[in-house]
Amino acid sequence: MSFISLKELRNGFVHLFYPDLCEGCSNPLVSGEHVLCMGCATLLPETNYHYTDNNETAMRFAGRVPFVKATSLAYFTEDGLLQHLLHGLKYRGQIQNGKYLGARLAATLKHGGWLNDIDIVIPVPLHPSRLHERGYNQSAILAAALGKKVDTVSLIRVKKTESQTTKTRAERADNMMGAFLLADTTPLLGKHILILDDVLTTGATIEACANVLLGAQNVKISIATIGIAIS
Repeated sequence: MSFISLKELRNGFVHLFYPDLCEGCSNPLVSGEHVLCMGCATLLPETNYHYTDNNETAMRFAGRVPFVKATSLAYFTEDGLLQHLLHGLKYRGQIQNGKYLGARLAATLKHGGWLNDIDIVIPVPLHPSRLHERGYNQSAILAAALGKKVDTVSLIRVKKTESQTTKTRAERADNMMGAFLLADTTPLLGKHILILDDVLTTGATIEACANVLLGAQNVKISIATIGIAIS
């Protein structure tokens, strides 16, 4: 015979009167649902880029930085579901959104063994002042779900860059010049590194990270983002 603990009973009453709501439709989530209800979860516009090497994410980096493979989980559109989830993560402290999206990315990348030869995941770093202000790096939250070693110390951000939102591609590249520095190359030697960021637009930030990481001996670079911005 099994007994319900006081903690389980209390949690049941809390959920009954204060249920978690779906971030997509605001309806109460039921058992087994997290962040999105089953209906809204199917509406996340996944790219399926992991099935092909010649995808839009890879094309945005072609000729700019040497990489093994590149992918994005879903399309990022203005006022879309993914924008809502990521803005909640970045600006409203909704860490659960990052854990959910990281888990979705992990499940996607495991298809076809995409992660098998990845040694280290490096989330795009925040400048220390931005990290202090926000309290966490959203990309590190995403990276934690991938089931790989996450390195948040070897690559550091030394330049507090301006917002990239309204800048042209050339302005974004200039803005990122000298933004990153390798604090220690030893853990990276001979490793296949996955650079992870939340949203890909022009790719200037990831390109800047990759160029610095390639300064470590015999490293390989792959790239993954949660979203890819489309017009």
